[in-house]
Order: sequence, then C-alpha cells, then structure tokens
Amino acid sequence: MSMQVRAAGRQGVVMHVRCPDRLPEETYRQVLDELAGLSPVVQALPPVAALVDLRGALPYHGVDAGRLGEVLRIRTISRLGVDVRVGIGPSITVAATASGRIPLPGGVLAIAPEEVEGWLGPLPVEALHGIGPRQAAALRDYGVHCVGLLAAVPPATVQRLLGGKAGRLAADRARGIDPRPVVPRALPATASVRYRFDEHTLDGAVVRAALLELVVRLGTRLRGRGQAARALTLSLQFAGGGSWDKTRRLTAPSAHEDDLRQLTYQLMDAAGLQRGRLTALVLKGEDLIDADQAPQQLSLDDARENRLAAETAVDRIRDKFGPRVIGPAAVFRRAS
Repeated sequence: MSMQVRAAGRQGVVMHVRCPDRLPEETYRQVLDELAGLSPVVQALPPVAALVDLRGALPYHGVDAGRLGEVLRIRTISRLGVDVRVGIGPSITVAATASGRIPLPGGVLAIAPEEVEGWLGPLPVEALHGIGPRQAAALRDYGVHCVGLLAAVPPATVQRLLGGKAGRLAADRARGIDPRPVVPRALPATASVRYRFDEHTLDGAVVRAALLELVVRLGTRLRGRGQAARALTLSLQFAGGGSWDKTRRLTAPSAHEDDLRQLTYQLMDAAGLQRGRLTALVLKGEDLIDADQAPQQLSLDDARENRLAAETAVDRIRDKFGPRVIGPAAVFRRAS
C-alpha cells in the first residue's frame, strides 16, 4: 500500500470534478452516480461540478488518489461518453484550482500536500479558486500578479484591498489553508447504467446479454451504496434518434439481481420490438431507499436463498479483484 493511501486517514484528500459545460442534467446525475461508486462522501455542485472526500476511499480501494482519478475518468468516458477534469489536493481550494488548470477536454492533476506551496506560487492570481475578475484586477493594480506574492503580502493588507472577509479568505487560500469539509448530500434518488452497442443491432440474443450486463451493474451499484429500488425504468434508443421508455414498480424494494432481471425482461418484452435497430439501452433504478428500510421477508424458496448467498460471495470477489472478474456466462461470452 502506498504512502499516499496510508496517509489518507491523517490529512484531507479532496477530489474536485469538472464536467463539460452545458451537460444535460440526466448525464450530470449519472456522473454523480459514478462518484458515489468511489466514495460515499460526495457533494454535488450543480450544474457541472462536484466534490469528493477520498480519505476513506483510498484505503478501501488500495490505490493512490491520482489512480482513482484516472479510474473515474475512464468510467465516465466509456460509460457516459463524457470526459471530466479531475483535480486532487489536500483541500477544496487546491483541488478546485487544480481541476481548473487542466486543458480541455479532460485529465487528472493531483497535488500532494508537500507540493502545494511550490505549485500554487507561480500561478496567476486569477487562477486561485475563489478569486474573481474584480479581485484579481485589484490585486494586479497593487502589483500582486501571482499566488506566491499574494501569500507573501500581510493578510491585513489583502483585507484592505479586497474587503474584510474576502481578504481573509484570499490570504488563507493563497497559503493553502482551507478547513472547509466536503459536505455530503443525499445519494441521488436514481441510479442509471447505460450500454452502447458497437453497431446497430436487431439480434435478440445480443440485446438480452446487454440487458443482463446492465442488471448486474445496477444491482452491484445499489448494493454497494446500501440502497434498494422501488421501480425500474428501461429506455431504448434507436437508430435515427427515436427512443422508447417504460417504468414499472417492483413488488418489493430490492437490489438483488434476480428481482431486477425479472422486471427488466418484462419491460423489454413490453416494448414489442420487431425491426427496431437499437443503438443503446439505459436501465434506471427509481425511487431509491436505504436498504435497511426494505422489508425482509422470510423465504421458503431454498433456490432463491442460495442465489442470494452466492450474490453476496460474488460481491466480495468483485470488491477484492475488480468488477469484471466474475459474472453471468452470457455477458462474458459476448465480451470474449
């Protein structure tokens, strides 16, 4: 385990994520879903940004913060077609400043605590997160054109230039001081997974395998977040831009693949496809609740109880070795 991972419990490790401008709200929510898969401490900053506290996530995943940022970027590109800019640092200010220095379309920039002073110093004052254009102009008029000079100016002088509170904040943040915590918001009320076909498809077997993969991914995500879905929505996207979607409620809230698969297949059958060429599928868990609130019913079905026990074992294997090491044969056969 790396030094950065071991140190995560002793100091802040914050990730600031910037999505592309004018991102649709639904896609932004899907990005938040991906973040929730990395850490339970996620603060949405609508419409296109978010904060993540990684202190607990790094020991859990066993990788350093930069690697976790790369994992996030790969997932958003491959699953959502969205490239993100990921800044990582010991405070919100450093992480947000770092994400703002990444050229479009995306990338990852991680600043270690011992690098903060040397990295912030040469940056122009307007690059420091929280410094607006008018504040930057006032500082430049005084001869303060970089963050290092701002850090060297007495705080009382900065307060006279920018005003009391704004000056105190600017002086502190130029020195890398920012005690603000990441304040988690409630997990999204929905969870979505998407599958894009490499080419337009009419093949029923291929579609069923893709549906099964979505069921596995959605179930794994819900169980990992400690949530259960009361309803599912299946959306089909067709060549030419058309779409179809339908929502049905589960008989009881669940995150188990048996229940999700059964209802997902019913939704697909309800579409009554004949010659529609599919380009993508989206499966969404709706009306989510904490798993602890879902009623636990005594089952007399030994086969189901065995499958649920196997599901728990499979989750542990995925947590330890990765999500693609085990799964339904139909999914792996299609992917091979």
